[in-house]
Amino acid sequence: MTSLDSIGNAAQPPAKSPFTLVEGRAKGYQPAAVDVFLRRAKASFESDDGQLDAATVRQASFPLVRHGYRIEEVDAALARVEDAFAQRERANVVASRGAGAWVERARGEAQLILDHLARGSRRRFARTSVLSFGYCVDEVDHVAERIVHYLRDGQTITADQIRRTAFRMQRRGYREEQVDALLDATIDVLLAVR
Repeated sequence: MTSLDSIGNAAQPPAKSPFTLVEGRAKGYQPAAVDVFLRRAKASFESDDGQLDAATVRQASFPLVRHGYRIEEVDAALARVEDAFAQRERANVVASRGAGAWVERARGEAQLILDHLARGSRRRFARTSVLSFGYCVDEVDHVAERIVHYLRDGQTITADQIRRTAFRMQRRGYREEQVDALLDATIDVLLAVR
């Protein structure tokens, strides 16, 4: 089984920072918030108490502060933690209901994503009002096409590529929460078939 020790010693407050601190005026994740979350994740993983899961780890967010932890380092560690939780979730389902149940679950999620994305370009998600900003429609549609090609045609895409996806903002753009939910579901499918 995967261990969370690869992210540093999250069980005890570290004597030395497990991540590089940002210098100068740039901001990073608040160290105390990251350390608390990682300790909580490790405890939950080790006890298998169900308090955290892969989706909860993916949605973790931290305040930005000067002299905080480097964002890319923490995000990479969180990706490893998310992967560990996803592997355990898969193992638990396979052990209790069999591999067929896991495959059927992933297939069902993939079909829901494909059904949603079948709406066609520029109409895949609800739009913000003229006075508000949302994700750039063309950029989201480009990523949506890559997801469709992965699910339908088997073209390569990774969970890390989806995690690192960032969109510019535009007036009358796609609603962020809808796009983010679909990206989260896509990551779930990618981790399920790994």
